[in-house]
Amino acid sequence: MNEDQTIRIVLHAPTAAALKRARSNAGNLQAAQPRPLVRIVVNAEAVAAALDEPSPAADAITLVCRNTLNKLGRSAPAPLAILEEGAVLGLARMQREGWSYIRA
Repeated sequence: MNEDQTIRIVLHAPTAAALKRARSNAGNLQAAQPRPLVRIVVNAEAVAAALDEPSPAADAITLVCRNTLNKLGRSAPAPLAILEEGAVLGLARMQREGWSYIRA
């Protein structure tokens, strides 16, 4: 599969249950495809869940909503990454760039 055909999927997780599904989906995608690009975007209650229940396998591909972090008064430790904008704008930008959106 050449680079132009690489599957790029963004899994949106706004709840703790959705985060659990997204982490599972990401692992399944990575096992099924040779080089998928998968990202998990967390916002709302999923941010606290991501911070309170780290996942060594999924945290490196997880993008955290800056707005929710600020509302919670918390920070995201590495390897979690913080979106430059809020999750809604980040998801819209990723879709414009060709990422396939899936709500977990």
